[in-house]
Amino acid sequence: MKRQKAQPVFKEYTMGQLILLPTDLEELIAPNHLVRVINTFVEQMDIRPLLAKYKGGGASAYHPKMMLKVFIYAYTQKIFSSRRIAKALRESIPFMWLSGNQRPDFRTINHFRGRLLKGIIEEVFLSILTLLIEGGYVKLEDYFVDGTKMEANANRYTYVWAKSAQHYQQQLAEKVSALFAEIEQLNDEENVRYGDRDLEEVGEDRSIDPQKMGKRVAELNAHLRGDAVAAPYPLEEKTSLEAAFQAEEGLAVEAEPLLSEALESKLEEVKEALQENPSNPSLKKAAKLIEKDYLPRAKKYEEQKWKLAGRNSYSRTDPDATFMRMKDDPLQNGQLKASYNLQIGTENQFVVGFSVHQEAGDTSCLIPHLEKVKRSLGRLPNKVDGDAAYGSEENYAYLEKEKVGNYLKYNTFNLEQKKRYRPDPFRAENMPYDPKQDDFTCPNGKSLTYRYTFKKRTKNGYSTKRRVYEGEDCQSCPLKAQCVRGAGNRQLHVSFRLWRYRKQARQNLLSAEGERLRSQRGVDVEPVFGRIKEDWGFRRFLLRGLEKVSIEWGLLCVAHNIAKVWSAENKQKLATC
Repeated sequence: MKRQKAQPVFKEYTMGQLILLPTDLEELIAPNHLVRVINTFVEQMDIRPLLAKYKGGGASAYHPKMMLKVFIYAYTQKIFSSRRIAKALRESIPFMWLSGNQRPDFRTINHFRGRLLKGIIEEVFLSILTLLIEGGYVKLEDYFVDGTKMEANANRYTYVWAKSAQHYQQQLAEKVSALFAEIEQLNDEENVRYGDRDLEEVGEDRSIDPQKMGKRVAELNAHLRGDAVAAPYPLEEKTSLEAAFQAEEGLAVEAEPLLSEALESKLEEVKEALQENPSNPSLKKAAKLIEKDYLPRAKKYEEQKWKLAGRNSYSRTDPDATFMRMKDDPLQNGQLKASYNLQIGTENQFVVGFSVHQEAGDTSCLIPHLEKVKRSLGRLPNKVDGDAAYGSEENYAYLEKEKVGNYLKYNTFNLEQKKRYRPDPFRAENMPYDPKQDDFTCPNGKSLTYRYTFKKRTKNGYSTKRRVYEGEDCQSCPLKAQCVRGAGNRQLHVSFRLWRYRKQARQNLLSAEGERLRSQRGVDVEPVFGRIKEDWGFRRFLLRGLEKVSIEWGLLCVAHNIAKVWSAENKQKLATC
C-alpha cells in the first residue's frame, strides 16, 4: 500500500489580529543595544553651543538632543539621506524609542544637519571626546594621523582648471590690448584731421584722453606679462606664517588693477566719445565688443581665479571641491574626481581629531590639522606618528617647536629598512661633505662647490633655504648617465636643517617606542576608514560646500566613536558570536 504524503503544517497566520504591545518601547530594546550607548552619551553632553543656535519664541522645535541621537544612530546603520532617516523614524523601533515616537519630516532633518550644526560640529565632537577622555578610552598619549580622499557631491565633468583659466585670461588681455590700440589709433587720426577744432556734431572738445589711454595700455601689458591680478572679492586674512615671511623678506603686496576695471573705465570713455560723434562705426563696434563680450569674460575669469584660491582646479557644481586622483581599484587606476582630503588622528581606534582640506597632498594638511586639535583640546598629544607623506621640513619644525615626539617617516625610510637596500652614492646625503671647504665629493672624486642659496615658501607660508652646489665639467665624466639627468652639470639642492630633522626622526622610529608606534599605526587609524567607507558604505558626500562637508565628516567621526565604545563594551560577547 502506497504511503500518503503528509500535508505541510504552517504556523497560524492571521492578519488584523489584536495584540497587546508593551506600553513602553524600551521593553523592546535589548539591554546592550547600541541605541542605549548613544542615548547615554548624548544625555551627558554639554549642548549649550547647540542650544544657542535656536531663536526664542515662535513655534516649538524638536529637541536638539533627540535630533542628534537620531543622526548618530542613523549614520551607524548606513542611513545618511534625510528622507531615509524620516522613513526609519516611522518604521524602526530603535529610532522610535530614541525620538520618543516623534516624527520630524525630511526637511526638518536636513535643516538640522545643514544649518543648525553649521559652525558647531567641532564642539559637538569635542563634547563626545571629553566623555571618552573621562572614561579612560583616550589618554592623548599617541596620535596616529592619516588621510583619505572622499568624492564630493559634484558632477565629474564640471571641472575648471587653473592653467586653462589663466591661458584664456591672457588671450583676452591680448585682444583687449589690440582693441585699445585700435581706439588710440582712431583718436590719433581724429587729432590729425581736426587738430584743435571740435567735431562737426558737437560744440565742445571731448576727445579721448591719450594719457589715460596710455595708462590703460600699460596696465594691460602688465597682465600680458603674467603679473598677478588682485582678487575681485575679499580673501581670507593671511596666516601668521605668511605675514612673518613677508615681514622677513620685506615684501609689499600691492593690488594690481583688474582687467575688468580697465574695461569698464575704457567703456565709459568710449561712450563719452560716442556722445560727441554718434555716427562713428568704429567706436560703436568697440563699445559693443567691450560691453557684450570682453567685459563679461573678464569678470568670469576673475571670478574663477578667486574661486580657485591658489588651487589647480575646482568644480562648478561644488566650487569648494578640488579634482583629485582617486584609488578606485586595486591597481590604483582611478580617475580625477571632485573630492575633499579628509584627515583624522586616532588613539586606540577612537578619532581624536578630524579636519577637511582642499589640497590633494597630505604634507600641507598636517599643521592646520594639528592646530585645530590644539585649539580644541588646549594641547597636542605627546607623540605623533604618520607615514612618509607627512615627512617634510615644515612639519618636523612644527613638531619641534610644539615639543611633540616626532615619529613621522620620510620618503626613503621604508626603503632603508629592506635587507637588500644599498645607499645610492649619487644622492646628496650619501656624498662625502667637507664642512671646512663647504663642498661635496661625487662618486667620481670631483668636487661640487657652493654657488648660491635660494628660498622656498610652502603653501602654509613656511620659509626654507636651499643651498645649491654644482660640479664642474660633468660632460666628460664616465658616470654622467647615472648622475646627471639634464644637459648641464650636476646640481645639489641641500637643506642641512632637513637632514638634521630626518636623522632625529630615523632615531625615533628605530627605537623601541618607535617600533611599537609603527606596528600599532596600521591597526589603529586604518580601521576607522575601513568602517566608514567599507562597513558603512559612505564613499560620497551628500552635502556641498566645505562647511557642510565638515558637518558630515564630523557626524561620521562622532558616530564611529560611540559605535567603538559599544564594540569595546561588548567585545567579549561579540567574540563568541
